[in-house]
Amino acid sequence: MTSLQKRSGIDYIKVNRYWSNARPSVLGPYMMDGLGFPQGDGNFRFLDEIEIVQQLIKDLDQNGTVLDMGCGIGCWTEYFAKSFNKVIAIESSEPLCNATKELCAPLPNVKATNEDVMTFEPKDQYELVFFGGMLMYLNENDLIDLLKKLIPFLESGGIVLCRETTVKEGVVKRHGEYQAIYRSVETYKNIFRKCGLNVMKVQKNSPYIIIQMACELIKKWKAIVPKPLQFIPVAGHIVYWGVRLGGSLITRVLEKFNISFPELENHFFMLSSNSHTQPDNETSVADF
Repeated sequence: MTSLQKRSGIDYIKVNRYWSNARPSVLGPYMMDGLGFPQGDGNFRFLDEIEIVQQLIKDLDQNGTVLDMGCGIGCWTEYFAKSFNKVIAIESSEPLCNATKELCAPLPNVKATNEDVMTFEPKDQYELVFFGGMLMYLNENDLIDLLKKLIPFLESGGIVLCRETTVKEGVVKRHGEYQAIYRSVETYKNIFRKCGLNVMKVQKNSPYIIIQMACELIKKWKAIVPKPLQFIPVAGHIVYWGVRLGGSLITRVLEKFNISFPELENHFFMLSSNSHTQPDNETSVADF
């Protein structure tokens, strides 16, 4: 998250306020609080995402250093610390940074800092720079400036790995108390190229997308059903288990009939500054 002043686009003051007041939880970063889902849902999504990340980073040097930008409550920080020599975690929200410090206290190779990502000055050489859903809180010019600042600190053969919420076309800005910028895959590709990064691989985040279906269904339910009849804890569990058990079938049916649902998707972007890497080797969505 960033605490800079408002420029064009989203209001950084509101972004910072939202996350500074956020309750640290595994559901919070997925925007799943208050939808009646079981607490284990966040863990389910995270563990399935780990399987994707393991394949994307399998060729990296585990003696290297990871930079986790916008680390949130530290789930990814903890995961990387068990695989790499050192992890630097940056988070501007004090409650979330404190949660990372508490979670990673037993891990001596983690350094978590309560700091704005835009004012962070890199010092190490990084085998992996990870953005676990943070770029959508940056306006485009700041996003480009940040990536350009970090690129010179990538190890030879190192990568930038982004996990970002996306839309199918163009750019959608969310305003109000919670603000974000949702970009399409093509928009992100163009931004990364402006920074001098090669797009090595783009992969759909299947666990995210499946559960996002449940999120959007419950939000529609809350919008059309009177509050006394919503029974959110019951409805949330039913919808959650329905999409979790039938997710791959639901996805195939939606694709067959060209139905655009859910509105929000999520993708992993594997990026490199090495001009010899082959760009745009996009992978397809994996079934559960």
